[in-house]
Amino acid sequence: MTPADLADLLRATAARVLVERGLDPQVLPAEVTVERPRNPEHGDYATNVALQVGKKAGVNPRELAGWLAEALGADAGVASADVAGPGFLNIRLAAAAQGAILTQVLAAGPAFGTAEVMKGTSINLEFVSANPTGPIHLGGTRWASVGDALGRILAAQGAEVTREYYFNDNGAQIDRFADSLVAAATGVPTPENGYAGAYISEIAGTVVERHPGAAELPPDERHELFRREGVELMFAHIKRTLHDFGTDFDVYFNESSLFASGAVERAVTELKASGNLYEKDGAWWIASTEYGDDKDRVVIKSDGASAYIAGDIAYFQDKRSRGFDLCIYMLGADHHGYIGRLKAAAAAFGDDPDTVEVLIGQMVNLVRDGVAVKMSKRAGTVVTLDDLVEAIGVDAARYSLVRSSVNSSIDIDLDLWTKQDTVNPIYYVQYAHARTCRIIDNAAAFDFASVAPDLGLLTADREGELIRTIGEYPRVVATAAQMREPHRVVRYLEELAGAYHPFQSDDEMRVLPRGDEPVDARNAARLELVKATRQVLANGLGLLGVSAPERM
Repeated sequence: MTPADLADLLRATAARVLVERGLDPQVLPAEVTVERPRNPEHGDYATNVALQVGKKAGVNPRELAGWLAEALGADAGVASADVAGPGFLNIRLAAAAQGAILTQVLAAGPAFGTAEVMKGTSINLEFVSANPTGPIHLGGTRWASVGDALGRILAAQGAEVTREYYFNDNGAQIDRFADSLVAAATGVPTPENGYAGAYISEIAGTVVERHPGAAELPPDERHELFRREGVELMFAHIKRTLHDFGTDFDVYFNESSLFASGAVERAVTELKASGNLYEKDGAWWIASTEYGDDKDRVVIKSDGASAYIAGDIAYFQDKRSRGFDLCIYMLGADHHGYIGRLKAAAAAFGDDPDTVEVLIGQMVNLVRDGVAVKMSKRAGTVVTLDDLVEAIGVDAARYSLVRSSVNSSIDIDLDLWTKQDTVNPIYYVQYAHARTCRIIDNAAAFDFASVAPDLGLLTADREGELIRTIGEYPRVVATAAQMREPHRVVRYLEELAGAYHPFQSDDEMRVLPRGDEPVDARNAARLELVKATRQVLANGLGLLGVSAPERM
């Protein structure tokens, strides 16, 4: 019986009890909350449903809890139900009912933890979207990990997710990038506010190899050539780096297409017609304060050029026109202003602002011995995705970047994340998976096939704790999707590994028989427990895009 199953049982029981007592069952919430108590001595699970609805139903909460305890005690899946305090209910499951979780896990396999609660929801998930002017830095790398994990988690809940990269190939930064390439190709100093680093010289050299004499072209032709070729080469590197990192996209959207197609002009015309774009000081402003933004924003500058927000507005319209119900933007720490402006833009078009969600990611630092590390070989002072992978590997990089809430800055300790030791969080989790594989492999030498497992024999505290932790997985994934917080899956995996390692290390919990002893029903039940643990560890690591090694 999973926590969700118990919650359903509780609600059904409470509804029946209220009706039997002549009380209104409509006071019950749609979902009853079931939690694992901090102190295992209080029971396997606890609920405050009697406190929630007692007064609404016109009965003392503790008295209602007593009625519920009596009714639940008659259920074969419940070993005991006891009232605590003013109306809390502590519940212990029967071993067989608790062990049934393992049957569910093994029957579902890779699908365990998935659901269809978001089925029919089409989500555009835009992340990374780093400018094609240099390698992906640590902030973009964090989004490559978190965004990819979030996409997997949302899809696991039934959503149709399109992963999109907004290719910013328009604007002043691209011109500065081209000027920097020209400077490198012609041997002059990098222009002010230009881009430096070995990668600039490498790209400039490749352009010259492709087009001998490129450096001697007339200035305008030369600039355009280095601009076009440089962006192509840089973006090819970005795509390749992301692919090697395990992050791929369904759509690469070019910002320049919004201008070439007339999408920006159409968006501006529509806003003017609705009165949500007004003229002041020779510029055109969107009245975004009317829709909750902290200030109005310039869309068309006084010189007639489009401000950056013009493309953002047209891009949002384009996403909605493609049928997306929800547009999630994953942006860097310096983009807080985008929350208000994007929601205001949606409202200005007469759309629902809730179709826009903006997640802001905080900074990432590399440290060694508590000191910040500047280690880039190709990009000057910027630490890149390639640098991080070279230092700690893809799995550790992805895992470490997803492990914390994006609302907090993180320091990645290079020494910690390269340790082949259980103090390293990813090693701790992956090693748990490898240990389950080893037991399952070794079990092949015994006659488990002829013995039926009796899951009701899994009554030891370590067994129960591990089973209950396994049972939490679907709820963790659902919450991670709902809250847009992939780090919940990471922390859960560490909790699961923390329940498994003591189980396997405890000689009283032996899975395989000693010597010539025959396999018995308890051995077989414990092997089912190990198999279920392996499955959930693999499922969770898969949601993070992290490997589940069979040997370490």
